[in-house]
Amino acid sequence: MVDIAFIGLGAMGSGMAANLAKAGHRVRAYDLMPASIEAAVAAGCVAAASVGEAVAGAAFVVTMLPTGAHVLDVYQNGEGVLAHAHPDAVFIDCSTISVEDARAAGEFARARGFLMCDAPVSGGVAAAAAGTLTFMVGGTAEEFEKAQPILQAMGKAVIHAGQSGAGQAAKICNNMLLAISMIGTCEAFVLAEKLGLDAKAFFDIASQSSGQSWSMTSYAPVPGLVPTAPSNRDFTNGFAGALMLKDLRLALEATHAVGMTAALALKSEEIYSEYSVKYPPNRDFSGVIDMLRNQ
Repeated sequence: MVDIAFIGLGAMGSGMAANLAKAGHRVRAYDLMPASIEAAVAAGCVAAASVGEAVAGAAFVVTMLPTGAHVLDVYQNGEGVLAHAHPDAVFIDCSTISVEDARAAGEFARARGFLMCDAPVSGGVAAAAAGTLTFMVGGTAEEFEKAQPILQAMGKAVIHAGQSGAGQAAKICNNMLLAISMIGTCEAFVLAEKLGLDAKAFFDIASQSSGQSWSMTSYAPVPGLVPTAPSNRDFTNGFAGALMLKDLRLALEATHAVGMTAALALKSEEIYSEYSVKYPPNRDFSGVIDMLRNQ
């Protein structure tokens, strides 16, 4: 049992903090939204009134924030993590941000004598709640070893991707692939419908054939096929289309940085940009099937 500060209690962070508390750790939870803190307390965490209060004396500081700007601010400002952290604290940032921002945060922390990992996640809200996330971790071997037990309390797989920033590199590559594969899956279901093919029959065939993918078998965009998929909940409580768009744009920024053209990622960004305008931004990204169906 260790003291853990958890900062950022959104759709993902709330489940992650709850699982750390369930594992027996003392979790001091902080978020800008009081209702999120109240929910964390109901899940076994202790409320913190500020970042500084959450961090003071904690052996580990876990952050799960929307953007790189938020991460850098929480670590660097005078009332933030570095100003209040115990000298031996280990920092674990699970946000999805750019590789450059992850490396900048890591360099800033290490320059002051701290250990820090970038450890973005894959699996979505359901996996965050169930403690079955996959973590892709960037940092030194020592940093990974220190962070691993904490991450294991929140996930089913904790994988060392390489040095600082490598976790974020793996995450944006993974989500670029996910965005592309989901659009392809949605288009295939729409075509099957228009050809008069039963969705269940198509699913049974494609899920055991060469068209099989995670988007098909774990997150099918048609209700009644995968019980845990957001399509069964009218695309609520999933991975927001606006967040997928954010991740795609991070991936495209990376392609520009390395001089690469990613044609399918560019087209996917165009499609999810339209989706985020036509539908609520918090609607699950697989709901793009409705837009494709109506075109």
